[in-house]
Amino acid sequence: MLDALFRPRSVAVVGASTDPSKLGSLPIKFMLGAGFAGDIYPVNPRADTIQGLKAFSSVKSIGKRIDAAIIAVPKELSLAALADCAEAGAAAAIMFTSGFAEVDAAGASAQRDIAALAKRSKMRVLGPNCLGVVNFAEGMVASFHPAFALTEKRAGVIGLASQSGAFGGLSFSLARERGLSFSYCVTTGNEADIDIAECVSFLAQDPSTEVILLYLEGCRNGPALIDALDAARRNKKRVVAIKVGRTNAGAAAAASHTATLAGSDAVFDALFRQYGVYRAETIEEFLDIGLAAALGKAPRNEKLGLVTVSGGVGVLMADAATDLGLDVTALPEATQARVREILPYAGPRNPIDVTGQVVADPKLFERGLEIALAEGGFGSLVAFTGALPRNPEHAPMLKAVYTSLRERHRDVSLISAGLSTPQFRDELAALAIPSFEDPSRAVRAAAALRFFAHRAAEPAGAEKRDLPALPSGPIGEAEALRALGKAGIPAIECHLAIDAKSAIEAARKIGFPVVMKIASPDILHKSDIGGVLLGVASEAQVEKGFEELLACARRAHPEARIQGCLIAPKIEGGTEIVLGANLDPVFGPVVMVGLGGIFVELLRDVSLRLAPVGLEEAHAMLRELKGFKLLEGARGRPSSDKEAIARAIVDLSSFALAHAHEIVSCDINPFLVLSKGAVALDAVIVRKSLPEKEEA
Repeated sequence: MLDALFRPRSVAVVGASTDPSKLGSLPIKFMLGAGFAGDIYPVNPRADTIQGLKAFSSVKSIGKRIDAAIIAVPKELSLAALADCAEAGAAAAIMFTSGFAEVDAAGASAQRDIAALAKRSKMRVLGPNCLGVVNFAEGMVASFHPAFALTEKRAGVIGLASQSGAFGGLSFSLARERGLSFSYCVTTGNEADIDIAECVSFLAQDPSTEVILLYLEGCRNGPALIDALDAARRNKKRVVAIKVGRTNAGAAAAASHTATLAGSDAVFDALFRQYGVYRAETIEEFLDIGLAAALGKAPRNEKLGLVTVSGGVGVLMADAATDLGLDVTALPEATQARVREILPYAGPRNPIDVTGQVVADPKLFERGLEIALAEGGFGSLVAFTGALPRNPEHAPMLKAVYTSLRERHRDVSLISAGLSTPQFRDELAALAIPSFEDPSRAVRAAAALRFFAHRAAEPAGAEKRDLPALPSGPIGEAEALRALGKAGIPAIECHLAIDAKSAIEAARKIGFPVVMKIASPDILHKSDIGGVLLGVASEAQVEKGFEELLACARRAHPEARIQGCLIAPKIEGGTEIVLGANLDPVFGPVVMVGLGGIFVELLRDVSLRLAPVGLEEAHAMLRELKGFKLLEGARGRPSSDKEAIARAIVDLSSFALAHAHEIVSCDINPFLVLSKGAVALDAVIVRKSLPEKEEA
């Protein structure tokens, strides 16, 4: 835990200054203004008092144990100051100082010294090059950002953790303008010691934090971040994240389909889906969903009711809701008839358009809302009020309407849309009703709340399993299929033929027609070089095909080790999909499912998860595929055995975990799915390169 950092009872400010323009003066000013109840110790050898507080020549001279020390001195003095804090027994240090790994190699070397000192002394260090940390409930403002110049001590339920100081300060400033309140804000900077995963873990355990806003540029400790997000999920904390840097760096040269498709950003996306993290694309969305997560109730279903004073806006909201996967179900016919009786000019289906008549008779709006909530069966409802909340005559009535509705329909997720005032927005917030001026943003917030409700109900992972060791040496296709079969994944039986005679014998045993493939641990994608023959129907064709395949392989890869040919039965029908596992350098084994067979890299219709994957999560992966309807039997096709695919995903994730120390990737392509059952027709396992000593 990081209690000394987030909840210190004493703070030393190294580099404290009487000059209000200096960084070392601002934390003291902010904490005094915010009413911090702990002890503040300015450290400056050239001053007796600073901002009315006794100053000290060093941290050691304070003579008391310090929970947290702020380092606000130039780089050339910072390491000595940090060492002084460690010798004085400080539990944590916050380094504002910049000029380290973000600058050059010399700075990176100095940053390694910081990390070594932290490890040696067991003093936790935040930064360097960070904006610090703020505890709003206690007025502890260990930051120099002007956004934290608080004049009131108002704490909320949102914790903000950002790897970027500038982003953290901007997000906080914009959020305050929207009326959001925070429990903590922390920016991690260069992460010489404390990283973003530890900060998320703290917020996930903190009882005052209900929502975590997370800004990520990368991650150096994947397992720790997984554990932190898992803790947030288990503790029912809603997490909204922005992850920048949508690149697939390093994937282009990978040998497997999975590695090519599982780029770094795709893995983060999988992580977020798996652990119920809502991924925002913009700061606006980041804060909108943060607001909704802090105030909104979890909807019980996907059904969304829309009540509007404008027909055009209603259509706009309905389109947005459909695009976001919400169900804009029409009201029952009997209910529509009742709406027409009460509101003759209304559009009664859904959206329910109460029209501009509400200006003359505001009670019409309440009647429309009540009918929708009482009889629509909606899990969520978005009400567009136009400019009514800005009218001093209408705002009190609307507040009373919302208050009454909230009391009678506590299980419905209510969201308001329309032009508003800060006072009206705050009044709705007190009723747990988020409000947005843009109706499309209100609908997006409704979809996000449904996302949180849905993902919170699903388990994130599965149990790890012990599996037999892989065969030593290069792993050919036959060995790969056998190894996967031992892991529970159904695999086709194939025979290795070392010459034409043994190929004919294998084909007789299997029965014609057969499939013939070149067997070589050095040729991973056989179809790319013409190394696969389908529907070989006679002994003569087998004999001829054997020679053709060997010649083809030698032309394409003269140096490849050729073991012979694999003979396997030809299976007709079914739908070809791809299963794969790739070892991500940060997060470990990542599992993929995709449609397209040999065209998977062209179609890129894939879904990813981090291993281990549970059965429900595997089914969720399938539902994410754009071509999912093909598996359900679209356009007269037979339906595919989705349960067989899901179980294979689970078993592959267990296989990848069990062998993560020795393999780089595993591709099963194609994995043929039938109406009942499925079978791996081809498999490639890429083993890690052994260190030189082991190779020798």
